[in-house]
Amino acid sequence: MGRRIESVLVANRGEIAARIIAAARTMDVATVAVFSDADEGLPFVDLADRAVRLPGVTPAETYLQGDRLIEIALAHGADAIHPGYGFLSEHPGFAAACIDAGLAFVGPPPAAIARMGSKVQAKELMAAAGVPVLPGMTLPESQSADALLTAAESIGFPVIVKASAGGGGRGMRIVHESGELVDAVASAAREAASAFGDGTVFLERFVEAPRHVEVQVVADEHGTVATLFERDCSIQRRHQKLVEEAPAPGLDDELRTELCRAAAAAARAVEYVNAGTVEFVLGPDGTFGFLEMNTRLQVEHPVTEIVTGIDLVALQIAVARGEPLPEAVLDASVHGHAIEARLYAEDVAAGFLPVSGHIDRLRFPDEPWLRVDAGYADGSDVSPYYDAMLAKVIAFGATREEAAERLAAALGASEIHGLTTNRDLLVGILRHAEFLSGPSDTSFLERVDVLDLARRPLAAAASHVHLVAAALSDREARRATSPLPAGIPLGWRNVGPSGQRLLLAEGDHTASVELALRRDSRHAVVDGVRHDLGVVDATTARVRVELDGTLCSCRVHRVDDRIYVDSALGSSAYAVVDPFPSTGAGASSGSLVSPMPGVVVAVAAAVGDRVEAGTPLVTLEAMKMEHSIQAPYAGVVVEVCTAVGAQVDRGSVLVVLQPEVADDA
Repeated sequence: MGRRIESVLVANRGEIAARIIAAARTMDVATVAVFSDADEGLPFVDLADRAVRLPGVTPAETYLQGDRLIEIALAHGADAIHPGYGFLSEHPGFAAACIDAGLAFVGPPPAAIARMGSKVQAKELMAAAGVPVLPGMTLPESQSADALLTAAESIGFPVIVKASAGGGGRGMRIVHESGELVDAVASAAREAASAFGDGTVFLERFVEAPRHVEVQVVADEHGTVATLFERDCSIQRRHQKLVEEAPAPGLDDELRTELCRAAAAAARAVEYVNAGTVEFVLGPDGTFGFLEMNTRLQVEHPVTEIVTGIDLVALQIAVARGEPLPEAVLDASVHGHAIEARLYAEDVAAGFLPVSGHIDRLRFPDEPWLRVDAGYADGSDVSPYYDAMLAKVIAFGATREEAAERLAAALGASEIHGLTTNRDLLVGILRHAEFLSGPSDTSFLERVDVLDLARRPLAAAASHVHLVAAALSDREARRATSPLPAGIPLGWRNVGPSGQRLLLAEGDHTASVELALRRDSRHAVVDGVRHDLGVVDATTARVRVELDGTLCSCRVHRVDDRIYVDSALGSSAYAVVDPFPSTGAGASSGSLVSPMPGVVVAVAAAVGDRVEAGTPLVTLEAMKMEHSIQAPYAGVVVEVCTAVGAQVDRGSVLVVLQPEVADDA
């Protein structure tokens, strides 16, 4: 062992912080976490041996404060800093500062990070090392139209204009025809200068329908470089990966060997140490070219760990200690198939907009073939300041088909309550015929109907099962607080128990559910449709109900006025609507009130408007769903008590409507 590492500071947050802490614990290495004000309640804070607050909420105030992180590490006796991914993980200055402070940096040498930081320099290094690169050319900021055209023609259309610095799709333009070239170069250069402070751009041949394949490399301080095979990361949205798998499907042994050989040559060319990833663009004809090298641990590292049995984070710490690569790494082989899906708090229908808010429940099936790396838990708050990834859900199978089936089933059975997520999109991808048939490419989500893929509506019969289950659970909750003696049924009158009606809103539809559980008749009426009830075994949390001869078991979770129902049929989220909400003290006659807490997203009424019964007056958004408040009768609007953007509580007065009275009344 070259150097002592008995304690490590984790310079990151969320799931990767929890992952590093777990690996360190297996090595008897103590951990120091850091957390922003917004992250105080996340699981990684409690998992660490100690945790230190970073006052503030934005990355610039907290996780990007390199000097402060080093101070904390030294003050708490840490021997090393692990940067995870993102934030300062690929900052050569931070790596150098750690080393200068006497701390081991769990990552590559600063010089290796710097060499790969410029895409232009990286391509030149790779070409010199014999690594295949796509034809390309660096362009100065000022360039004549003729010179640009000559450069593009020498590469061959289509070409892609890329920023030398940075990434994430900024400073990037695809050019199919010569007439588009000048404007594309100028636009990309401006964007790059604004985003990264460097307007240098370069041209590169654009590969139509490419695959994104990467190779995991590991290297020690003694000159040994090894590869742990490849991953396919082609399923992407907006240049961000969504689904990753190992091994990459559809590769023959010769191509796999060539990719691994090129990745090892890339690592040697930059004198790499520790874990890193070399990314390639793979064309339909089987040719590949260097894309970039990520000088850090990748988000998708679990799929490699699962198929090889190698703990990459523990290996990182061992290499940082100065240990040589173990035989298990040098002799590693692939067993089975693993697929990872990134679960994000985001609204797919709104263009993948990130979502923040409170998580009422986040639970996944407990299966031996399922691994979940989560950054959040029940009751966590998702802040708007950081990446919106909730968890990485990974399934293993003997075959690719088995892994995909298992992952789709696990995601579908997960209980994800309180936030809009991309769960249904992920399930749709994993069940899509093109994905299952073999390799996909990076344009997959551009070819398919994303909204259709992300839409998993329940069939009418299944929807009625969930509505009845919600009503039965609500009935049990009311029974628990009923003042009636235990033997007397709810709704009891001297002529027998009355039916009990519940209004449940989901999306733009409010359903009516009425239960009648009598000795001589047990049925439910959902939106006017009568269903016979057989077996009914209900608690507030679990309902087993036989509807028209079919038995189904449902899990029910209630939070305030929200009821979530999960079963093998799917998932539903309802808002309980009070048919007679209290208007509160001082409310005017004719007041229309909010049936639930929410945000006003539209006001269609103005003072003096004459409206007919059923006219939409105010639209509320609650639980990421819209609910229309309509005029219950014809009348004149005499007061509007809210505005777009207002947060309203249940019972808040929205509009005051004066009924129209006929002249001969």
